[in-house]
Amino acid sequence: MGNIPETGRTPRVQIRLIAIQVLVFSLFFTLAGRLWYLQVRNGDEYTEEARSNHVQQVVEPAVRGSILDARGVPLADNETRLVVSASRTELMKMKDDGKGVLTRLAGVLGMEPKEVMDKVRLCDADTPQPCWNGSPYQPIPVTDEATPKQALQIRERAEDFPGITAEPAAVRRYTAPGGARAAQVLGYLSPVTDQEIEKAKDTDSPFLRSDMVGRSGLERTYDKELRGKAGVTRYEVDKLGRVLGESESDPGRPGSNVVTSIDARVQAVAEYELQQAMKTVRKETDRITGRPYAADAGAVVVMESKTGRVVAMASQPDYDPNAWVGGISAKEYAKLTGKGSNYPLLNRAIQGQAPAGSVFKVVSASAAVRAGYPFDGRYNCSSSYSLGGRSFANFESKGHGPISLGDALKFSCNTVFYRLGHQEWQRDGGLKPKKDANDWFYRTARDFGFGDETGIDLPNEVTGRIPDRRWKQSFWAANKDSWCKQGKKGGSYVEQIAYESCLEGNQLKAFDSINFAIGQGDVLITPIQLATAYAAISNGGTLYNPTIGKAVISPDGKRIEEIKPKSHGRLPVDAQTISDLDKGLRSVVEPGGTAAWRFGGWPQDKIPMRAKTGTAQVYGKQTTSWFATYTDEFTVVMTISQGGTGSGASGPAVRNIYDALYGLDDEGNQDLKRALLPQPQTTLPKIQPDGTIEAPPIKPYDPEEQKVDPAEKGDGDDEQQLAGPPGVWRD
Repeated sequence: MGNIPETGRTPRVQIRLIAIQVLVFSLFFTLAGRLWYLQVRNGDEYTEEARSNHVQQVVEPAVRGSILDARGVPLADNETRLVVSASRTELMKMKDDGKGVLTRLAGVLGMEPKEVMDKVRLCDADTPQPCWNGSPYQPIPVTDEATPKQALQIRERAEDFPGITAEPAAVRRYTAPGGARAAQVLGYLSPVTDQEIEKAKDTDSPFLRSDMVGRSGLERTYDKELRGKAGVTRYEVDKLGRVLGESESDPGRPGSNVVTSIDARVQAVAEYELQQAMKTVRKETDRITGRPYAADAGAVVVMESKTGRVVAMASQPDYDPNAWVGGISAKEYAKLTGKGSNYPLLNRAIQGQAPAGSVFKVVSASAAVRAGYPFDGRYNCSSSYSLGGRSFANFESKGHGPISLGDALKFSCNTVFYRLGHQEWQRDGGLKPKKDANDWFYRTARDFGFGDETGIDLPNEVTGRIPDRRWKQSFWAANKDSWCKQGKKGGSYVEQIAYESCLEGNQLKAFDSINFAIGQGDVLITPIQLATAYAAISNGGTLYNPTIGKAVISPDGKRIEEIKPKSHGRLPVDAQTISDLDKGLRSVVEPGGTAAWRFGGWPQDKIPMRAKTGTAQVYGKQTTSWFATYTDEFTVVMTISQGGTGSGASGPAVRNIYDALYGLDDEGNQDLKRALLPQPQTTLPKIQPDGTIEAPPIKPYDPEEQKVDPAEKGDGDDEQQLAGPPGVWRD
């Protein structure tokens, strides 16, 4: 008993009591600290959140700004439609998740119940279109084409349609003035997602759940300017939802208007002529394959030579951007994205890549001059060039003897450039390159802007490819394991190629440089890159960032922010070489040149024309047609995938575009009253204080007014087509 204290507690009990006291005091201090944090440090924040539980927001979406052409003609604007929407939140409160309501709604709207239900389901990785990729808490549009009768039925029978609204709303409209859809240029809209709302909440342009955002084209590039600011009115309500009074309001602001350099009239011509050129060439037989040309895709760019501003840009196949308005249907979505669609959402002017063919020879001629070869020197244009037992032939296997680099452009002589490319490869050390190898041909291509983005104000531009030594090494490293696994010495052709690539695919070989010199091999370019380079030759050497946006103008027309042309460099040759290139390209459309037969009657003395034709070989496909041209005012580039030859497929369409621009007939007579744009548009359209726009009328393009008949000008071209005036070399 002597070990028990007077309190009657053993030491073990005493320790336990102390531990319990420490724990109790710890919990007390933790609770006190938490109360201080909630009531003192963050008291104002939580008070505001508690107050917001009794506040309801009414959002008035901002009217999205218009996208205008250079003269003020709307390319995209808004119209008021009756929009029927469904509240997913309300539908999910129902026992059947709203299926009954949506079935009744489908009956009123003349739609299938499944179609309506698909539109209100949420998008995820496993859910195909149509579905809703916006916030599940905002009204989901079911249709924006409801009739007044349908809207009245829904509103008068509100008890049958809980969670359904039918009311007027501003809806995006793509107007296609004069038939100019400009689909890939304009882009389309879709609802904002929760992730986008969260990401933008602390920026100077936060999203509301009701916002529609640009997903491609100008709608995406200038989304912030076009979107404006939605108006938000907040009402204090009691626990039953009854309004007690207005809390505060954030006034809305309409979106600004974006004026572009696009001319809707020229855009309509470009779209029509590209489409017609593809239809025409599909009726012709490819002499190599014996099949009609597929002509499965194409693009055309019309650019101001002195500024880089894009006057027209068309891509085929195209689509109607109105298909996205109000939610796209499953049928339309499959039509735009399915395997058989050929992907019309792609803007092939900035995303289409192909070997360049002979239009690349301006790069090779410039590279030769940089390497020390005189432009006016004499270079043997033989019928073929041999390398290691392999013969590289000229088109038509025809030689022209010793000629200058200017004449090599005029006649599109391959062998001149084969020889120069091979000689430079040897000078750089061949298979064992020097440490200070100049690589003039590859370096010059990059200095012309190939292999990199041009900086155009459209999203998702691709870079193309310049297959220099660095690229060869990285490509080999990425594919070596696959090649080594697939390759087999003495196996099939494909196995043998893989075997050789496994062993030495990182080496820049002689035939690589020979092919590169005429824009073949692994080189890939885009139409916008080519247009930018040729425009630089036209303007004296400045490489401009192509731009479509010309100005952002406030809704009342008072605030104007012009988008000035910007340069990203200069051509890597001196003024004399640029002048020599210009003369060589001018000779291409003059007697004996490869494009002369497409420019019969052209007023060369008044409106000097320069051009280069090209036909690029693509493994496993028919040849790609290229046609690059420019005058002092405009640069026009067209390409048609699997379309055959340069001047044969694209030539007539390009000529018709120029005839429309300058108001010319077949004989070269000019009528300025009928000329669409003999000089680039310099002034901006006028927007009135009330938001109205002074836009001139525009009529659809009438091809009958154009005087050029392609059928009367032959259908030949460089490598393949041999028809046409004797002695004319076509590329």
